[in-house]
Amino acid sequence: MTEPVRVIREVDLVATDPTSGMLRKKAFELPILWAGRVETQPGAVSGWHHHDRNETSLYVVSGILRLEFDGGDGYLDAEAGDFIYVPAFTIHRESNPTDEVSVAVIARAGGGIPTVNVEDYLKRS
Repeated sequence: MTEPVRVIREVDLVATDPTSGMLRKKAFELPILWAGRVETQPGAVSGWHHHDRNETSLYVVSGILRLEFDGGDGYLDAEAGDFIYVPAFTIHRESNPTDEVSVAVIARAGGGIPTVNVEDYLKRS
């Protein structure tokens, strides 16, 4: 039997998948779907990471979320109301270039490891 429809309250979100500079909170995780939110503090820069075979979508609720990624030139900025798509296995890092907290809602599909930190990547950049 499938799980019933439910509401996950903000107070019930669970801190998970740490990456330096970011606070991720999981709402739920199913075999092929992960959902939650991320807060990025002003001036913070995350560690380099990828999300295994998960395709990732972020919806920026407030602030600006900056994304750098392997194979990209420079960075992309997304602001409140924008969506970001990150393909599976894409090594990337997020940052917040502003003086306000950035908040985004995350949905990942694919069933891979939610977050794979790639510390050795820093040595290349």
